[in-house]
Amino acid sequence: MSFSLYRRPGGLVFLDDDRDYLEMLGEVMPPDWYVRLLLRPIACIDLLQQEIASREADAWAQQAIVNRWREGDLLIPQILQYWRADGAARFALTQVAVVDYAMPAMSGLRVLGELTRWPGARILLTGRADEQLAVSAFNRGLINQFIPKQSPDIRLRLTSAIQDLRQHPDERHQQIWRATLSPVQHALLCEPLMAQSLEDLMRRQGWIEHVVIGAPFGVLALNAEGGVSWLQLEHAESLQELAEMALSQGWDAAITQDIRSGKKLIDLELQLALGDSHQPQASASLAIAGADAGLYAAIFAVGESFSPGLASSYERFLAQQGERRLQED
Repeated sequence: MSFSLYRRPGGLVFLDDDRDYLEMLGEVMPPDWYVRLLLRPIACIDLLQQEIASREADAWAQQAIVNRWREGDLLIPQILQYWRADGAARFALTQVAVVDYAMPAMSGLRVLGELTRWPGARILLTGRADEQLAVSAFNRGLINQFIPKQSPDIRLRLTSAIQDLRQHPDERHQQIWRATLSPVQHALLCEPLMAQSLEDLMRRQGWIEHVVIGAPFGVLALNAEGGVSWLQLEHAESLQELAEMALSQGWDAAITQDIRSGKKLIDLELQLALGDSHQPQASASLAIAGADAGLYAAIFAVGESFSPGLASSYERFLAQQGERRLQED
């Protein structure tokens, strides 16, 4: 298991010519998922092909952040600006397409075959007679998973499969943001226990989007309401240096001793990134499981003036979509 260096929520597309089945799928999917229900294969193909340019532009916007960082710009202000400038457009990009195999106008495999440049995850819904075709498609890498439509636990199987694919690291994003990490930092994030500890922490905090960076080392995270947090990560060997920085900034001996011992961290590098309008804070730290070399983490709030805010939030985006309805065209 490797921790995702960048993750955000995205859309789901369901394609099926059976209206009743499609409506059932829309009703049982979690309410915090952006779901579109399509009846026509051509409409599905057009929708996902039209997204390709937007996905490419978004990836290049992220790559540009890293390129400017190489030239001396700080990462954190750039990422915050990226979130503010994007608004909620990135949430509409489809992450997973769930397609029925047996449709009279065009088979599900043919639909997916038309989407050679669309990089999202693919699930094929099959009937009993289609299973061998689905196994062959899976073995050839044409689909990520297949699920029998008539499974008695279809809701559980489908939501579990979709969730796994939504959580899976996107290879292009991994490549972009890995460039900011040192080899030691990247190795830590590849440790299974470490990755699981961070996943659990993200879930407890309710963060829906995050970016991992190495300079400074930590995670910039966004919640569904558009609020930003900074998860600062520190190696045990860097605590002495952090304590000395805190002492030089006028923090008292008790705080600096807590930093040396790993009981607290202070967000001096966050202040450097955000400027004088952000006042540095000391926060209780926790040891991250699985980091044999000793890794400590502490959470710091980022002020509302730097955050995208509710108007550009995932929560507002979902509310604006309204009820899930079948798309006829």
